[in-house]
Parts: sequence; structure tokens; C-alpha cells
Amino acid sequence: MAPPPTKSTRARKRAKAKTRTAKKDPIFVDGKRPRPMYVDYKDIELLNKLINRHGRIVGRRKTGCTAVSQHAVTKAIKRARFMALLPYVGD
Repeated sequence: MAPPPTKSTRARKRAKAKTRTAKKDPIFVDGKRPRPMYVDYKDIELLNKLINRHGRIVGRRKTGCTAVSQHAVTKAIKRARFMALLPYVGD
């Protein structure tokens, strides 16, 4: 029986560099930023996409929002929570 290959005999593979694809901002309408930036707190369908199952607001890296639209989303989610349209805590 042959001994198992050691580190020096194994072929080393280089890890591929992961490239991040640019995500489309979910707030933009037809590729244009709404002026002034406003997200309707009554649009529960959109806001549900931007919170996770625990009820936390999902960050910019995951949603693909710009900083300006993320601020508008955060404000809309907090308003919707206050108006009892969204839960503060998930399931």
C-alpha cells in the first residue's frame, strides 16, 4: 500500500479571485433615481424585500442600494414599523 500524498506532492491550485457583480438598485425606476429620493412607507411589498426574516434591515452590500436610497429605505421601514405595517421583530 502506498502512503497518502504529502503536501509537497499534491498539485496546488490557486483560488480564483471572486468578482462582485454590480447589483441593480431596487429603488431606481427605469434606471433613473427618483427626485427627490423617497420610498413610500405604505409599499409593504418592496419593504419586505429589504428586511430579512428576523425583521432586520438588510445592508447595502446585499440589497445593492446606493447610500442615498438606503437612507430612504431605512426611514420608510421605520415609519412602517411605527404605523404597525411591518413588525419590529420577525418570526
